[in-house]
Amino acid sequence: MNKKPIKRNENILKLSKEHHFSLLFCWKIRQGLKNETASNRIILYVQYFSTHFLMPHFREEEDFLFALLDDTKVEKATEHHKVINSLIAELSNDNEINSRELLQKIANMVEEHIRYEERELFPYLEKKLSDDQLEVIGKQLMEENTILGKDEYQDEFWIKK
Repeated sequence: MNKKPIKRNENILKLSKEHHFSLLFCWKIRQGLKNETASNRIILYVQYFSTHFLMPHFREEEDFLFALLDDTKVEKATEHHKVINSLIAELSNDNEINSRELLQKIANMVEEHIRYEERELFPYLEKKLSDDQLEVIGKQLMEENTILGKDEYQDEFWIKK
């Protein structure tokens, strides 16, 4: 099956690029788990990534993109954000087995959420929103000046040594 890359409106392309970065986050969690890295090392990374990248990304989506449309597709994405935040808030170093299960759940939920937004929600929003609305969103996203792709986290727990 030959899949063509998704063509994204240039005004929300930044969000799609951030999604790619978040998929790499999921991969790192899974690699750490696969390599039997101590949960506390992975948890520290999840907390770092959440604070520096994931939460600002969610805020951008909710404030600039989702705020323009009140319907079930947007509500589903907003609910995903709440679930992901809740899962991350549950992380602790208390129980290794529970932490590992929770880390896997976080990686799965973030990936599921990104796939939903990229395959369903964003194409839907590109059709529903006017060119002028998308242009305003694009300007707002550029003014935010959040740059993803520079993950300078020092502990590369996902690399098997």
